[in-house]
Amino acid sequence: MPDLDPNLALSGSDDLLAPFHAAEKERARWRVGAEAEKFGVYRDDGKPVDFAGPRGVRTILSLLEERHGWHPHREVQGGEVIALQRDGASITLEPGAQLELSGAPLETVHETHAELVGHRAELADVSEELGIAWLGMGFHPLATQEELPWVPKLRYAIMRRYLPTRGAHGLDMMRRTATVQANFDYSDEADAVRKLRIALRLSPLVTALFANSPFKEGRDAGDQSVRARVWLDVDPDRSGLLPFAAREGELGYADYIEWALDAPMFMLRRGDQVVHNTGQTFRDYMAHGFEGERATFGDWETHLNTLFPEVRLKRTLEVRGADSLSTEMSCALPALWKGVLYEPGALDAAEAFSREIDIDELLAVREDIAHQALGAQLGGRLVAEWARELLAISRAGLEKLACLDEQGRDEALYLEPLGALAHDGLCPADLLRERVKPGEHFLEGLLQHAQL
Repeated sequence: MPDLDPNLALSGSDDLLAPFHAAEKERARWRVGAEAEKFGVYRDDGKPVDFAGPRGVRTILSLLEERHGWHPHREVQGGEVIALQRDGASITLEPGAQLELSGAPLETVHETHAELVGHRAELADVSEELGIAWLGMGFHPLATQEELPWVPKLRYAIMRRYLPTRGAHGLDMMRRTATVQANFDYSDEADAVRKLRIALRLSPLVTALFANSPFKEGRDAGDQSVRARVWLDVDPDRSGLLPFAAREGELGYADYIEWALDAPMFMLRRGDQVVHNTGQTFRDYMAHGFEGERATFGDWETHLNTLFPEVRLKRTLEVRGADSLSTEMSCALPALWKGVLYEPGALDAAEAFSREIDIDELLAVREDIAHQALGAQLGGRLVAEWARELLAISRAGLEKLACLDEQGRDEALYLEPLGALAHDGLCPADLLRERVKPGEHFLEGLLQHAQL
């Protein structure tokens, strides 16, 4: 199916299916795209990197463009550079100036690893002279809300006003959290919704495995993942585990669409202009319009990209439940999900395994997972036990896929650091607590043990 004209009006419910059908790909064209966010801090005092100052993110983007061939992207003509693009990858900014690499769609996790290592080297090249370090953690360990900048991206100004009306931690989610995510392809509707259901059921286990945010404002927060706790109270209409999709029963694109139609909107884009439209559901917008505007394909895709469930269905299947980590450990996330989602036998095993988990218990344990990670209890067992089984399924899948690097190693090698921790019932937050202590030398410890 050709690309959809974003300006074309939606004529009915069948049009809402079009983006999903347009994304379907035969197995030979399946790829993996990794996303990795990080916090910038000044080495001398640990303060968050600002946006516009001489040592700010604006300067970082300019130097990356000048030295490493990235191309600037502006939301509006003459506006601020808010992203860079190169060879299918992009560097974007989250609301509090977290820097994100959205990697190109690549065939192997070995290529993803090389991409992340290359990004780290380029970032170091332009950051060291500015006295900036980049931390791979799920929640900012030092900054208060008041200390963080606001990135001048159009939708962020809308979210800044709207999200605090929908939950206590909307601003924390925007400015003080960071994740590592991955995007996967699907062949048809049955494949897409099957992967969606399995990934939703398994996502809390992944959150526990990757928990890496035990600190808040310079102190131990008492949780393994402050990021995961924040997400429990953001906007219930656009986030969470989507119980309708995780439960047994018939499932199709239409079910996801029905959920998305009842989620509130943020805005409409008309050229360089933004129309604020917070609160109206897309269903109501399709029926009645807004201030003379009628729903278009572009409006629908924009709306789909403003929904934040733990697993998001759009032109890829996006898994979203993990804290940000170091560059080396970040590759465990795309590797884990590739082993589960792309190898048929592993997908069958993961589906059977996921059915052992009671959905109501899974929903109830999310708070405890934020607090204890692998030490939480689920179905009478430690989450660590469930997580080790998931790792084993993924490892077997990656071994069967047999994508080898130059040394003859398959992609399961990227699971090894995470697997070693999980074997002992530990997550990355446990390592941080062991190595980094709040107090006089807290910043020094973060720079030594939490940098990319």
